[in-house]
Amino acid sequence: MSGTALSALRVATLNIHKGLSQFNRRMVIHELREGLRLLDADIVFLQEVQGLHERHALRFASWPDEAQHEFLAGGEWQHVYGRNAVYEHGHHGNAILSRWPLRMVANHDVSNHRFEHRGLLHCRVDVPGLAAPLDCFCVHLSLHERGRRRQLEALVGHLPAQAPAVIAGDFNDWRLRAGRVLDARLGFREAVVESGGRHARTFPSFLPILHLDRIYVRGLRVLQARAHRGAPWRMLSDHLAISAELQPESGRVAR
Repeated sequence: MSGTALSALRVATLNIHKGLSQFNRRMVIHELREGLRLLDADIVFLQEVQGLHERHALRFASWPDEAQHEFLAGGEWQHVYGRNAVYEHGHHGNAILSRWPLRMVANHDVSNHRFEHRGLLHCRVDVPGLAAPLDCFCVHLSLHERGRRRQLEALVGHLPAQAPAVIAGDFNDWRLRAGRVLDARLGFREAVVESGGRHARTFPSFLPILHLDRIYVRGLRVLQARAHRGAPWRMLSDHLAISAELQPESGRVAR
């Protein structure tokens, strides 16, 4: 990286629905790769990433030879993958892509039962200009309220005290209760709320009603954040992408 100052750290999150369109009619992983490049994010948090799917590889002629996180990263980002759900013909989980070095990678199993496999993918990113490594957590929480409460408590247990951090992903939190833990207890702020005053509606992508996807930050100032509605995003997943531009609370970062 050069030493030129960068006015903002750009992050994004998206549940990619295993690279398939809504209702699984089309493979859209190639269009997703182009969409992520348009976002030009420095760190990308992805959920429902297909690490392997032998049946889809046979069904779709242009299914990538490599795992989806590797295909999406290409030469733009480094990548880590946390495998959560394993089945006879493949597996899927969460992934983080980063323009900067990734270290101290861990995938914490927070599954509540054998029918719903979930993980917290945690890594530290050496962001030039930050006084300390940035702790990044990619989450995809349970469909059930009790499970989400347990998973948020597990997340609390893995968070380092007071360090700058980003928690992003699909919270499945249509009742908007996650903030009670992350904001009130840990000092996190939700980026879209900080930018525009209310949570973004992100699901379903063709007519978003539910506020499922979030970016929570600590030790960073939110410059702007939004959900990406309309074309091409409503065709690339059943969720909408969210992106945010951030600064360290002390000033600027350098690329």
